[in-house]
Amino acid sequence: MRELASRNGYGDVVSVDSAGIGAWHIGHSPDRRSIAVAKAHGIDISPLRGRQIDAADLAAFDLILGMDSRNVAELRGLASPETARKVHLFMAFATGRSDDVPDPYYDTADAFEALYQMLEAGCSSLLAKLVRPS
Repeated sequence: MRELASRNGYGDVVSVDSAGIGAWHIGHSPDRRSIAVAKAHGIDISPLRGRQIDAADLAAFDLILGMDSRNVAELRGLASPETARKVHLFMAFATGRSDDVPDPYYDTADAFEALYQMLEAGCSSLLAKLVRPS
């Protein structure tokens, strides 16, 4: 999303960050298959490191997007009533379809490419919504 916003001239307008719900990937690089797929599409994600979402994120960001229904439920559980309204399912918010984004970790390299295609389409739709003149 950050790369897409930057490429389309919105890098200074749209602030993007990523964080997990659990602590199991804190400080770790993305999966090597994710790095390879992103690189094949001209995006370097190798410097990214995992971190855990916290209350400051929920307060600071205008929009919090969970990748699947379980993430959304957990995020809303962490949020105050005031910040819970910012939490949405990524694909539902981006495209209007209530699809969970699958986790390809135990799948093949092809699943990582399919995930990239799904996320790029979702991010393109999301960016158009975010920068649409009101």
